[in-house]
Amino acid sequence: MAKYQGSLAEPVRERKTVDIKLLIFRLFEQLKSKIENIFFKRGLLLFIVGFLLARAFILSGLSPFSLPFFAAVFAIRKNKAPLVFIGLVGGALTLSIMDGLYTFGIISLFLVLNRIIKHFIFNEIKALHYIVFATMFIGRFIYYYIEIMDITLFNIIMTGVEASLAFVLTMIFLQSIPLFSISSRKQTLKTEEIVCLIILLASVITGTIGWSYEGIELANILSRYLVLIFAFTTGATVGATVGVVVGLVFGLANIESFPEMSLLAFGGLLGGLLKEGSKIGVSVGLIIATLLIGIYELGTASIVTSLYETFFASLLFFLTPRSFTNEIAKHTPGTPEFTAEQQAYMRKVRDVTANRVQHFSKVFTALAESFEQQQKRVVKMSEEELINDMLADVTKQTCMSCFKRENCWQYRTNRTLDKMTGIMTELLDNDLMISNRTERMWEQYCVKNKKVIDAMQREIYYRGVEERFNSQIQESRKIVANQLFGVSEVMKNFAEEIKKERDINEKQEEQILDAMQSIGIEVDHIEIYSLEKGNIDIDVTIPYCGGMGQCEKLIAPLLSSVLGETITVYREECGKYPNENCQATFRSAKRFVVNTGVAYAAKNGKLISGDSFTELEIDERSFAMAISDGMGNGERAYLESKETLSLLQKILLSGIDEEVAIKSINSILSLRTTDEVYATLDLAMIDLQNASTRFIKVGSAPSFIKRGNNVIKVEANNLPIGIIPEFEIDVVNEQLMAEDILILMSDGIYEGPKFIENKDIWLKRKIRELQTDNPQAIADILLEEVIRTNDGRIEDDMTVFVAKIKHNTPKWKTIEPISLRKLA
Repeated sequence: MAKYQGSLAEPVRERKTVDIKLLIFRLFEQLKSKIENIFFKRGLLLFIVGFLLARAFILSGLSPFSLPFFAAVFAIRKNKAPLVFIGLVGGALTLSIMDGLYTFGIISLFLVLNRIIKHFIFNEIKALHYIVFATMFIGRFIYYYIEIMDITLFNIIMTGVEASLAFVLTMIFLQSIPLFSISSRKQTLKTEEIVCLIILLASVITGTIGWSYEGIELANILSRYLVLIFAFTTGATVGATVGVVVGLVFGLANIESFPEMSLLAFGGLLGGLLKEGSKIGVSVGLIIATLLIGIYELGTASIVTSLYETFFASLLFFLTPRSFTNEIAKHTPGTPEFTAEQQAYMRKVRDVTANRVQHFSKVFTALAESFEQQQKRVVKMSEEELINDMLADVTKQTCMSCFKRENCWQYRTNRTLDKMTGIMTELLDNDLMISNRTERMWEQYCVKNKKVIDAMQREIYYRGVEERFNSQIQESRKIVANQLFGVSEVMKNFAEEIKKERDINEKQEEQILDAMQSIGIEVDHIEIYSLEKGNIDIDVTIPYCGGMGQCEKLIAPLLSSVLGETITVYREECGKYPNENCQATFRSAKRFVVNTGVAYAAKNGKLISGDSFTELEIDERSFAMAISDGMGNGERAYLESKETLSLLQKILLSGIDEEVAIKSINSILSLRTTDEVYATLDLAMIDLQNASTRFIKVGSAPSFIKRGNNVIKVEANNLPIGIIPEFEIDVVNEQLMAEDILILMSDGIYEGPKFIENKDIWLKRKIRELQTDNPQAIADILLEEVIRTNDGRIEDDMTVFVAKIKHNTPKWKTIEPISLRKLA
């Protein structure tokens, strides 16, 4: 028992540990939420930024930061403007009372001018920087006049410079302030936005100039921390840019801080180059920059102080949460985090789309099953039940008002029922007709004999009409069910195609690039989408080639050698000008190609033939060829056969299976009219990768395959399309080979030789004796032979459709690269 209790104790302890971890995580999330609420939603961050900007100066006397910052906040987040106003005035008061009064006055003047001008303009944002310029110019002019009681040319120039800086800073702050809430931002950071944000942060840091302890400047620590953050998240280029911008702003604020620009720029460059070493590598880069710049520009004591500043900046950097740096990186183009975020977004869109398509597929499947179940639920009455039901309706119409009703149905019930059943059966069997003997017998028995027989005939006729109508409804339901199943299958396959991701083939891309460079082909970019055998898909971007055909003559043969299968140019877009690139898509070549030829003639030499034919490349792997023979001859037969092939093309291109396609066409043609209109269909589906062929012959003549001296007959037993609403398709599968010749023909050719007893033997002999393998020549010869056999008479529409299967031979010989022989 003790052992059993002990086994229960461990799960309990484990659950307590999990609960404690969950509690800590929730406390951390709550703390994080409260901090974000205080800093971002309540505006504490804007207050701090305003406080520091009010302390920032450039050129030892100009303070162009306060008013542009207030104006930008006033335009974007008006509800936080009072808090920012307090921060700006408070920051200025830490310098002097006069600066505090000036900041208070300049902002008040802006509010007055903005209130006046907004009555005359429609877009306040566009006019905002002009209002700031005017406010700054007037306010500084009044300040100089009150302070020194005199206006000099130098003062006017400095006033213009400060107003111009305020004009530019307003536009910068308008782009920078929304970036404070970067975690809720969905768009990518633009280059201009990054620069504007850096200028704002550098301006804020200048507000801490003068805050020091034992010679260690807080401004230097924060500036180096800023460089570390951007070098780590965005790399060497942006890191060096941040260093230059921050150093430049520092230099404008204090001429003695200009050497700091070299240190920050070099530190950002080295830190970005060493970012692969994580935070330690970036910090080491800044330390190296501090030592190298310090040796040339600083003394020994200054180097130690600078190292302390770098140390504290690195300490802040290490304490920065990874989630914060990741958030910046995710919004900066060119970073791995940005790429991963974009890929995750694309995968999400892809999955949502695929799931939506799958959902529609399931809906169509459910609808199809509903139609099928409805059809299965229809119960057909037996002949006895049908006769009894019809007799019940007849007696209601005739016997209920007869004065002899009681005599017939109470005293002679069985006899009456037997006689009426016999009459009803005879009417059903003889197309509503009865014999004279039965009619006389019924006259002797029933006083309303004529009326009863007429009622029976009407009932049988209307029941027949109703049955045919219900049959058509059931067939229509079956058509809809089959088509819905077909659409569902297409959508399901489409959803699976959407979910396929591009393979990551960086190693193979480098190998192919090396192979191309080994023979002197200059390539800008290679993207491999698939390396599956028989389904190669590669995009290549090369410099302007001047129409020399490098893709077909060099790159495709090289890829064929490297990948071990024939590759062809699927699509090519050549640049029109020398500064444009050429782009080409390379895919696996078909192992087989089909060359076709056709010959036809209309009955009695007329212009319009009732036969139609078509050839169609459904996708990169499937090739279809078909002949349709409409009923009769002339224009009506032509329209019937043409529409059959038109429907077939559209349904096959949609991706629906060929058997479902033919059944759908048959149902449509059989239900759309009551006329005896039908058409034959002879369809051959050839797989261009392995030459396997599916023959679907619906009421059509046999086909023949010529393989050397052998002739193979292909036939199937299917009724023509449109005769009956429902039938099962007999599919014949044959494996073709290279150099095989496939011959499809209409009934006019097969049955044309009237005086030939065995047409199969005659046609096989004529095909075997052919001295050419050209498809067009074969079609012409067979058509001419049939017409000659009938003494030049054309007694039916005739069509011969010939195809030759050949290996796909590349136009250019493969090229063996020097650097490698086979793709790893």
